[in-house]
Amino acid sequence: MRPISAPHPAARFRRLRASAPLRALAQENTLSVNDLIWPVFVCDGEGVTQTIASMPGVVRRSVDLLVEAAQEAAGLGIPAICLFPYTKPEVKTPGCEEAWNPDNLTNRAIRAIKAAVPDIAVMTDVALDPYNSNGHDGLVQDGVILNDETVECLVKMAVAQADSGADILGPSDMMDGRIGALRQAMEAAGHQNVAILSYAAKYASAFYGPFRDAVGASGALKGDKKTYQMNPANSDEALRLVERDLMQGADMVMVKPGMPYLDICRRVKDTFGAPTYAYQVSGEYAMIKGAALNGWIDGEKAMLESLMAFRRAGCDGVLTYFAIEAARAIRAGKA
Repeated sequence: MRPISAPHPAARFRRLRASAPLRALAQENTLSVNDLIWPVFVCDGEGVTQTIASMPGVVRRSVDLLVEAAQEAAGLGIPAICLFPYTKPEVKTPGCEEAWNPDNLTNRAIRAIKAAVPDIAVMTDVALDPYNSNGHDGLVQDGVILNDETVECLVKMAVAQADSGADILGPSDMMDGRIGALRQAMEAAGHQNVAILSYAAKYASAFYGPFRDAVGASGALKGDKKTYQMNPANSDEALRLVERDLMQGADMVMVKPGMPYLDICRRVKDTFGAPTYAYQVSGEYAMIKGAALNGWIDGEKAMLESLMAFRRAGCDGVLTYFAIEAARAIRAGKA
């Protein structure tokens, strides 16, 4: 569709910007609480809150306090939270066996949240890095990240999460073939209604650093993740990956990181029309929050503008550490 407008002065674009009501009538995109998924970090203990220096305002919570946080999120209308565990070093192994332990941190948190806040959707992370003594998303042998052997582990991990009550699986590992294997496993285990939100286009990005601090993977990581995460220079490859994951049974797809890859979000949505999400990752959050704390930008306005950018780029929703703040601002009519 080619936009048509009359020449000046018949067309004055400022007319529809002249007042708040006119701007509202002409607004093309909206930001709603329904567009938010809140990533949260869970740690061991009871009544425990741990600050994360590289993510001001974000904390790790023990399961009991995470339940309270989920209640707050549900009260604000946030439809889903996503769990990430801070695993103690002593339970991390090269074989990542803790990943499918029915009583690991994530699975205990799922059960507790679903018991107390049944109406909020619980999304999980399906990747081995929180449990891997090598810090990688997959099993490592002689410095090589194993693909098919890792997928077998991911299947066991995902089944344990679904058994615990997870509503959405979030495979973030970027191993080939894992979506098909997970979908088959869900069908076989009687979890036909568990959704898969695939990290389909996940880039080997410099913006993940604070997250690795949050889950305790920074010190453990040996080498980098460039053999399984995407090259930031590639765009067409992202479409091939999304198509593959949709064909293998993904219900929704994600682009990660978010704002540096808005072009990918738009291409994915325009090409496939599938439910498309972005992850406003820890580095993006930390830059906005850090600049706001230093008084360099208006933090609330920058937060809302950044979230609207995802909607404008075609995203149906966004995983963001700003979810609680954003929900409060939206309910106050600031978005």
